[in-house]
Amino acid sequence: MITPTPFHELAVRVYYEDTDFSGRVYHASYLRFMERGRTEWLRALGYEHGALAGEQHVVFAVRRLEIDYLAPAVIDDLLRVETRVAAVRGAAIDFAQTVSRGDKTLAVAKILVAALRDGRPMRVPPALRAVMETAV
Repeated sequence: MITPTPFHELAVRVYYEDTDFSGRVYHASYLRFMERGRTEWLRALGYEHGALAGEQHVVFAVRRLEIDYLAPAVIDDLLRVETRVAAVRGAAIDFAQTVSRGDKTLAVAKILVAALRDGRPMRVPPALRAVMETAV
């Protein structure tokens, strides 16, 4: 079993496609960066979305999102997406995520992700739950 760390970091480079007409990172791009952070965090634990969907018939969907934009990022910036598990509940996982550049925090978010099977809530699979709970 993989021993999880309290948080996961992912480096993301800002490309032209991530920006808006002002040259700053478009607000929705931060959501994509955070999605990648959660996906890579899961992968680092030894789980992949495709395998979970195929073998255990479980998928994850964002149920609630609260985000604060604190400072802008621009093209060519190298950002760090930090992902932490705040809590693991029956059929949901609470994440705390931060996007930063160097020591400057650009965005912070609280994200509630629901575990689903056939479009209905289901408990987080026991093995995955056990790994996640050690990271809280």
